[in-house]
Amino acid sequence: MQHALTFVIATLCILVICYRLYGVFFVKKVLKADDSEVTPSHLLEDGKDYVPTKKWVNFGSHFAAIAAAGPLVGPVLAAQYGYLPSMLWLLIGCVIGGAVHDTVVLFASMKHHGKSLSEVAKAELGPVAGWCTGLAMLFIITITMAGLSMVVVHALERNPWGTFAVFMTIPVAIGVGLWERFTGNMRGATWVGIITIMACVLIGPYIQESAFGEWLSLRTSTVSMALPIYAFFATALPVWMLLTPRGYLSSFMKIGVFGALVVGVIFINPEIQFPAVTEFIHGNGPVLAGPVWPFISITIACGAISGFHAFIGSGTTPKQIDKWSDILPVGFGAMLAECVVGVMALIAATSLYPADYFAINSAPEVFATLGMDVVHLPTLSQEIGLDLYGRTGGAVTLAVGMADIFTRIPWFSQLASYFFQFVVMFEAVFILTAVDSGTRVARYLLQDFLGDIWAPLKRLDWLPGSVGCSIVACLLWGYLLNSGDINSVWALFGVSNQLMASIGLMIGATIILRLSEKRWYMLTCLIPLAYLYVTVNYAAYWMVKNVYFNSAAKGFNIFNGTISIVMVILGVVIMISSIMQWLKLWRARSANNPVEVLSN
Repeated sequence: MQHALTFVIATLCILVICYRLYGVFFVKKVLKADDSEVTPSHLLEDGKDYVPTKKWVNFGSHFAAIAAAGPLVGPVLAAQYGYLPSMLWLLIGCVIGGAVHDTVVLFASMKHHGKSLSEVAKAELGPVAGWCTGLAMLFIITITMAGLSMVVVHALERNPWGTFAVFMTIPVAIGVGLWERFTGNMRGATWVGIITIMACVLIGPYIQESAFGEWLSLRTSTVSMALPIYAFFATALPVWMLLTPRGYLSSFMKIGVFGALVVGVIFINPEIQFPAVTEFIHGNGPVLAGPVWPFISITIACGAISGFHAFIGSGTTPKQIDKWSDILPVGFGAMLAECVVGVMALIAATSLYPADYFAINSAPEVFATLGMDVVHLPTLSQEIGLDLYGRTGGAVTLAVGMADIFTRIPWFSQLASYFFQFVVMFEAVFILTAVDSGTRVARYLLQDFLGDIWAPLKRLDWLPGSVGCSIVACLLWGYLLNSGDINSVWALFGVSNQLMASIGLMIGATIILRLSEKRWYMLTCLIPLAYLYVTVNYAAYWMVKNVYFNSAAKGFNIFNGTISIVMVILGVVIMISSIMQWLKLWRARSANNPVEVLSN
């Protein structure tokens, strides 16, 4: 029987060694990061967007932005296949793929003065590839909102305690934002915000037992309808009023929750109850229908490699990097830290008995066909005060696993319900912060595209255009949220996410071929790209054939299938543009012809 502490020690040792060896090699030798060059934050410093920032502050803000729901939920769902496939892909995929992707996208954006990935693609691969990249980004951000919101839906359905705690974070965050805005006292606002949020969790059971609790015991359909409506109003508010203060407060929760989990794992060293591989590696599992490949990569997503990170790596972060060498801890290091989060989530899931895990993560009628008998789930349900059966989506499983570990610590055995609801709130707050940001990004992309048809829409300060595009963005991902289950929607999210990562690696390979001393250094991007591109296209084909266009499948949805096909076509166009550019650059360097060198 394996123990969790072995996984933690092995993970930390492997990642530290890879950071010191491969990370340093990639940044210094492959990318040739040179601190004598001026970074965009200094060159274009404006005190607003372009601001030189210390590397560890950048590391913290970048990590908080990229480590959202993906590394929490993806490994939990992938536990269906056993702990070994998930551990291998988390470690290998992160080092070879995710860390390289995040670092090279950050580097490429900085070489282009902090511009977005679509603008970088336009400059590096041509206007067609740039347009396709922008359209792919719009699809991907829309699908991401649906996939992440699905997790919140299953965490809050029929959970008045959790619904109350999560709802109260909205006025608390607004209060913190107003306090800081008009007094400038961020420290005082922070303490009041944290204490108020904790108080909301503590009084949750009294709310649940009151008459008000009945109003907060919401059905799945109600939560699914409420989230897009909330997103519309949240997007309309200034960022300093809700988005920024809630993200700021949630960063403390993230550090606290996972710091506590690491301490709990070290203190308790729980046994891993799952086998190395399960009978579901060939497919037809109760959580995920597909086989271990390609769906281990598609499901884990952000824990190993994430195209969503390209939005951050070509957004705010490149405008704040102080020195070129800072991309090592900020780009490479933050992704390795996210891998640790994914491993801890996997430990929390696999420390549960398999029967208990599947009873939570599959519909009751599906679980009944597995021939398994639950072990501790009835006791856990009683201690937590919630019916845990059939709460699919991964968020509840993670909360149960973490609560189970915490309650094994002496003096904490009677606090299962509080630990569970705090983790649920922690997950939901992080996801809702991403939903706020993502809906804004979707609105900007819509205005950019539609502005080519009608010029006024490009003006971000034009209220009718902003409101109209916000409504369209919310309707798009709200439809996806209400039209599928976690199996189909999370797979759609995973496919789009990994496709975006493929695009980032294509651009990275182009930059490396243009700038590196040795042409073969582009293999650092081509090797993960080859695996990822084949994986994402096969996964899209499998889902379209067996789920989206299969009228007998539970996830039958022609709209989702059509989106998958469109994204694959966009990826093919960008790949063809990339290959043409690679051949052009390769021939130029072979003939010793001058190659345009990017500079700031």
